[in-house]
Amino acid sequence: MEPIPSEETGLGPEAVEAPDGEVLGKMIRDARKDKGLTLEEAARAAAIGRSTLSKIENNQTRPSFEIIRRLMQTLELETPQLFVQSGQSGVTGRRDFTRTGLGEHKETSTYDHELLCSELTSKRMVPYISTIKARDVTEFDNWVRHQGEEFMFVLSGELILYTEHYRPLRMGTGDSVYYDSGMGHGCVSVSEEDARVLWVSLEV
Repeated sequence: MEPIPSEETGLGPEAVEAPDGEVLGKMIRDARKDKGLTLEEAARAAAIGRSTLSKIENNQTRPSFEIIRRLMQTLELETPQLFVQSGQSGVTGRRDFTRTGLGEHKETSTYDHELLCSELTSKRMVPYISTIKARDVTEFDNWVRHQGEEFMFVLSGELILYTEHYRPLRMGTGDSVYYDSGMGHGCVSVSEEDARVLWVSLEV
């Protein structure tokens, strides 16, 4: 999580005048078009996802301080209010809550996902508990891959995490791993019972 500037950091009254999400998105979109960059070109230059940039421009997400910093450098923006807006965007008062066992279920042939805190939209992190049904890597038609980074904590059972550039990793209850989710990956249970894991995905 990016640090949130406190009231004592000397940022001054311009914090009140910082653009809201809609104005911020327009400023970034206009600056990108003025430089003749496509969404893909600007996103690549700023080292963020194309979909992330599109969501920022359309006020569908609240960008982190680091993402705004990259965009400002890429688009040669010098508006200090953008830094203030981004730095304080974490203070939203949003909250979501999921009672045990009452998450939103999404089942595939290899996993049974229970999405947690799914009422909130445009959140950067996606937490979910998954039951690993797959028992052999051949059950995956293709590598699982999606933009961003991912944290996985084994709640119960044992599994093997297969990744595109590393040797298979055997994991048991209490083990955890953090990895680039753009790298092909997939999990299979190797214990008598299906392994259960907590996954937290973050699009960057």
